[in-house]
Amino acid sequence: MPINIASKSGRSALLPRREPYWARVRAGLYVGYRKMKDGEGTWIARLQEHNKKQYRSLGTISGDKAFDKASAAAIEWNDSLQQGISNKVVFVEDVCRAYVEHLKMHNSISSSNDADGRFKRLVYGKRIAKVELAKLTTAIVRRWLNDQVITDQDEETLRKSKDSANRNLSSLKAALNLALSDRLVAHDAGWKTVTGFEDVGKRRSVYLDAKQRKDLINACPVDLRRLVQAMLLTAARPGELAALMVSDFNKDQGTLDLSGKTGRRTATISTAACKFFSNQAKEKSPTAPLLARSDGKHWNKDAWKDIFKEAVVKAKLPANTVMYTLRHVAISELISGGMDSFIVAKLAGTSVAMIEKHYGHLRHQSTRPKLDKIKII
Repeated sequence: MPINIASKSGRSALLPRREPYWARVRAGLYVGYRKMKDGEGTWIARLQEHNKKQYRSLGTISGDKAFDKASAAAIEWNDSLQQGISNKVVFVEDVCRAYVEHLKMHNSISSSNDADGRFKRLVYGKRIAKVELAKLTTAIVRRWLNDQVITDQDEETLRKSKDSANRNLSSLKAALNLALSDRLVAHDAGWKTVTGFEDVGKRRSVYLDAKQRKDLINACPVDLRRLVQAMLLTAARPGELAALMVSDFNKDQGTLDLSGKTGRRTATISTAACKFFSNQAKEKSPTAPLLARSDGKHWNKDAWKDIFKEAVVKAKLPANTVMYTLRHVAISELISGGMDSFIVAKLAGTSVAMIEKHYGHLRHQSTRPKLDKIKII
């Protein structure tokens, strides 16, 4: 009796077995159908050249056109092999880890750590990690991007989450493009057309002058006041400061060990900041929160959000003033004061590119007087 795997009725008549039923697609290329006792069967491709055989799992393909789809997938796989594409099954997680190592060898440790931090939060151990690179689709990548957006918060938080998601997408696409360059996949159709959110990386518009900063500090309850002061003194992210323990402050060296989305870093702090944190650390155990709430616990976004909004209203500040505004203010002051972008980036735990993009215009204020002192003509 002839074997027919091209039609649904033909496949239904087959006996279940582990060895696939094969059909020739073209010279040396075959499509196999493995009949299961229960559920959908699975498809596999086989390429035979002389005495050498190569196989590729095509997975479950259902519907009346299953054979045609399996044949097309087998032909695409065969063509990619002829173009020198690797036959190895590669997953998105493999690609990301390879990219981190690539950055470490060809770029810098900091760029490698930045990418690794993003992938640890958003790829490793997530659903997308175990997607085969050859089966990655725009829908999967776009869903991954959209899932990062915080939609139930204020407008500024929404903008920041989209801006952050865009940077994460850039890192992922860079890893995928490296895999394409290394011929681990035949094409970039799965991610090429996925683009980031528009108009979310604009320069922060809210700036607080010295009087406004003082009014805000005075409007805050004592425990929140300490967190606000810490942000202005360090330019760190609020979550990084909220997570600090007493042991993360080194009084002798004048440093803070901060952990955030770019990994762990040691930041030098000013003499004023060192005095401030010394006061916060007094009579506390090494594992106690360095900047504690009134109940002795660590701060978090849910704890400070409403209280900070009340302080903003009380201080009569712009309505779109948020906790992150303080980081913006601190970085602005550092750049306006003439501090090098590289140092500011290290202290703030971000990239020089980000500093230059959002704050480079402030350097003109400190650069022009220096230029005016030089007589050229």
